[in-house]
Amino acid sequence: MSIFDSFERKHDYLVCVDSDGCVMDTMNCKHFHCFGPCMVKEWGLEQWKEEILERWNEINLFSMTRGINRFKGLAMALGEINERYKPIVGIAALQHWADTAPALSNDAVAKASLQATDADAKLVLEKALNWSKAVNAAIVELDEALKVPYEGAMEGLAAAHEFADVAMVSSANRDAVEEEWGKFGLLAHTDIVLAQDVGSKAACIRQMLKFGYDPDKVLMVGDAPGDCEAAEKNGVHYYPILVNHEKESWDEAVAVAFEKLQTGKYAPYGIEKKQAFLRNLGG
Repeated sequence: MSIFDSFERKHDYLVCVDSDGCVMDTMNCKHFHCFGPCMVKEWGLEQWKEEILERWNEINLFSMTRGINRFKGLAMALGEINERYKPIVGIAALQHWADTAPALSNDAVAKASLQATDADAKLVLEKALNWSKAVNAAIVELDEALKVPYEGAMEGLAAAHEFADVAMVSSANRDAVEEEWGKFGLLAHTDIVLAQDVGSKAACIRQMLKFGYDPDKVLMVGDAPGDCEAAEKNGVHYYPILVNHEKESWDEAVAVAFEKLQTGKYAPYGIEKKQAFLRNLGG
């Protein structure tokens, strides 16, 4: 049985909302405390730790590659480290795999490492898997006090839910996002949870449109270029939660964006918001 089988459309409008970095203030802490530090440890980069972690965060949080797949981000960061700091054995193999593999996951990199015949390629893929597992373990150990909603996010979801069906559309792990949203009462303002197990964000929006929503009455709220791309692939509107301006973004969503959507005046406003989004990430 599909999760869509139990969904019932109640409104003419649909608001899709990302989780990490959009509603939940979890993206920064995961990269600050888990992703970057685990890479430094796995590849013995302590000598250049400060500058390497700053660059890791720029790639994954504060630029147009925000929200990039973890293995693509790793290949990009290690490629730069190979050029600037120390040789990374097998870097070309990792970059090739990250660019061409049909799936980028722990299972996929484990399979690739087993199939690799070149010693350097096998080593770098094994290390990538070790790193990814260490990241997951570190995330589990994060202080729960670090994983909270952005100020204004609850009010934004509640306001959207007054006139629209609300779908969480996230590439995060289902158990994690349901636990986080449930803990803070966010699921009360959500009609369907579409997480990593359902498919890509673009595929989830496409499936929701099959319930008969007019694309002009559908809004994707997100914080990363991938969210914007998912909206554009489906011909629906996009509203950005700007990095380091999350509360202001949610306040404006309630005060302006939702009204624009309901009055059919979102398109020109959406162009302005996308330009602000790109400027905010240096795009």
